[in-house]
Amino acid sequence: MNNTEYYDRLGVSKNASQDEIKKAYRKMSKKYHPDINKDPGAEEKYKEIQEAYETLGDEQKRAAYDQYGPAGAGGGFGGNGGFGGFDSSGFGGFEDIFSSFFGGGASRNPNAPRQGDDLQYRVNLQFEEAVFGTEKEVHYNREATCGTCNGSGAKPGTSPVTCAKCHGSGVINVDTQTPLGMMRRQVTCDVCHGSGKEIKEPCQTCHGTGHEKQNHKVSVKIPAGVETGQQIRLAGQGEAGFNGGPYGDLFVIINVMKSDKFERDGSTIYYSLNINFVQAALGDTVEVPTVHGNVELAIPAGTQTGKTFRLKGKGAPRLRGNGQGDQHVTVNVVTPTKLNDAQKEALQAFAKASGIDPVHPKKKGFFNKVKDAFDDM
Repeated sequence: MNNTEYYDRLGVSKNASQDEIKKAYRKMSKKYHPDINKDPGAEEKYKEIQEAYETLGDEQKRAAYDQYGPAGAGGGFGGNGGFGGFDSSGFGGFEDIFSSFFGGGASRNPNAPRQGDDLQYRVNLQFEEAVFGTEKEVHYNREATCGTCNGSGAKPGTSPVTCAKCHGSGVINVDTQTPLGMMRRQVTCDVCHGSGKEIKEPCQTCHGTGHEKQNHKVSVKIPAGVETGQQIRLAGQGEAGFNGGPYGDLFVIINVMKSDKFERDGSTIYYSLNINFVQAALGDTVEVPTVHGNVELAIPAGTQTGKTFRLKGKGAPRLRGNGQGDQHVTVNVVTPTKLNDAQKEALQAFAKASGIDPVHPKKKGFFNKVKDAFDDM
């Protein structure tokens, strides 16, 4: 090991200021602290970071390390070092690390009530169901409070007791030998796993967890005018809480299926209406479907493809209760592909009346005749 390795462990240069070293130490310690990082090797990495900062965080030890390497920082070259003991007060920041982990230096109360986790459920709605609103009964699995032990985790007739190892705190102190002496840190109690309680006789239903799997059902009122992606929150329908804490919430995610007739954008509904060229030319009154039932629509004479008509109030409700949207009807003039004899005669008569002779088209000019002659060769 050379006299740059400690700097490399903290990810700083040899010219780094004490403030930069302190910031790097905080960042690296948080990243590799064993209570947070459970990856293999994280604890060993954390120890290496501690060792580096114990030297570089003290200006006298750092100077000795820069000049003589690890041996100089270990003792005999001045400073507070040596292998006799370790005073964390000289490394300003060690307490700050624990403050960030345990909330101002004090560990959380492991027996405090905690709310359960939230859940999500996706519900599919028909187009009309989303427009008018509906009520759905949804079924899903969740963690519920154990009905046998009422969430205590203990066999009926018994109760959890205060953990003998951590005395109810949920954490224990672990001493680690370092080159500079003994270092103490807090870890989750391995007996009660942070709960602060021991269950001598676990409940046979939940095996001491206080929770059991439950197939749950709940009725959901879907308001009129909902759209895909919107969600409805049902308080207390999520996972069971801990230590008597409340249930989490259920968020119902809306998915509106497509209609074979309509399209929708907010409160506006769109419909494409096919008419023939006679209706477009002469005008007509036609029935148009809407989500509210069929209505009559007057097509004026001379209507062209792409013309849009508005049916006021025939759209979807506005979700916030501000009235009803409209339906837009767009006309598409369809050209027939097959004609019977009567239809052909009628169209020929129409063509003649329009100055068009479909039987004897205009004679070809000289140049077109020459072109046809060469095409036939």
